[in-house]
Amino acid sequence: MSSASTPLPDVSSLVIGILGGSGPQGGGLAGGGARAGPAGRGGAPPPPRGGAAAAKRAASGRNISGGDNADVAERADVVIVAVPWEGHGELLADLRKQLAGKIVIDCVNPMGFDKGGAFALPVAEGSAAQQAAAVLADSTVVGAFHHVSAVLLMDESVESIDTDILVIGDDRSATDTVIALANRITGMRGIYAGKLRNAGQVEALTANLISVNRRYKAHAGLRVTDV
Repeated sequence: MSSASTPLPDVSSLVIGILGGSGPQGGGLAGGGARAGPAGRGGAPPPPRGGAAAAKRAASGRNISGGDNADVAERADVVIVAVPWEGHGELLADLRKQLAGKIVIDCVNPMGFDKGGAFALPVAEGSAAQQAAAVLADSTVVGAFHHVSAVLLMDESVESIDTDILVIGDDRSATDTVIALANRITGMRGIYAGKLRNAGQVEALTANLISVNRRYKAHAGLRVTDV
């Protein structure tokens, strides 16, 4: 959310690029964003997979196109990082030039799994978002969309995804832009949740939500009260 005296920016014409657009989370965000209005571009290695995934979703009338990660990063106005944690830093380093001057939304959750379930992995920089900021010195990194169910995003029968999106970042203009993007998806509400240094506990909370989902057979999200 933004304060009552500060309207959110108009993001209706932004082209949203998604690194990892053929995966469940990236593909879901591409579909949700396209249904809300902004054009989406999904990229993932190898390029044929990203292109095929985008073509499949575009066939349903959504404004989505495919490409490899470098093409997506180059052509988008705002880029969402939805790749696996393994290789996260290396991928972003390879795309440093294409991502320069852009808002980069990192929704990666560094997690491991064992017989006890999901657990948060330690990150030297403090979080995936902070790693992204360290690698992308010429970009503005914002953490968001960590706790959205990929299953719900991919299900076209779901008309409203009732969840709040915790938005973390150091640049007010950038966090307002991401909040406005979240608000375009029916049921979602963007909530400013602190500086980028607070991203670690937001990313780690995903492990708790996975436990909730397994116990209750749900697709749990978050709601912030009194806001």
